[in-house]
Amino acid sequence: MQTFPTSIYVPANWVMPLDWDEIFGNTQRIEVDIGCGKGSFLLWAARTRAEMNFVGVDRLVRRLRKIDRKIQRLSLPNVRLLRVEASYFVGFLVPDLSVSVYHVYFPDPWPKRRHRQRRLISAGFLSNLHRTLCEGGAVNCATDSRDYYEWIERQFHQLESFRENEPEILPDEACTDFEREFSAAGKGVYRCRWVKE
Repeated sequence: MQTFPTSIYVPANWVMPLDWDEIFGNTQRIEVDIGCGKGSFLLWAARTRAEMNFVGVDRLVRRLRKIDRKIQRLSLPNVRLLRVEASYFVGFLVPDLSVSVYHVYFPDPWPKRRHRQRRLISAGFLSNLHRTLCEGGAVNCATDSRDYYEWIERQFHQLESFRENEPEILPDEACTDFEREFSAAGKGVYRCRWVKE
């Protein structure tokens, strides 16, 4: 199996769309984990769906380095990591019609009303997700905040270019660390899945 010295990818040009075929060396379909955190979902997905390529995006380099070490230990050739803001990544680096699925699990809910403009899920962000998704592509979201879940639902409904589907149910081993913490604390998890029209 081919190995790489690092799975952390640094684009040569930060203003041009990425070339997935060049980055991965194959033409497998792409899934993106936005805010991949400690990588629990990302690593599970890459191990169990070898026919897909996975991109993990996070702002914190120390998180990415920890995930990278796990990727190397598990010899997973189908994962790349990028240190970049999610909105910038989707808005400028992802080519049109190139992603099969986006996973957006437990983004910061910014619960205070005056901070809501900082929420990741917004009309502009969803428009860029729609533009970059393949036909029939999907967005999977999860949050522990009922308020943020209702906000997400409203944002998708207002855009009118997605239809809601049954949420994807993941096995326990695919749960993020945030989800494990919330479940242990007795908090509910709200999930939704939206498919590009």
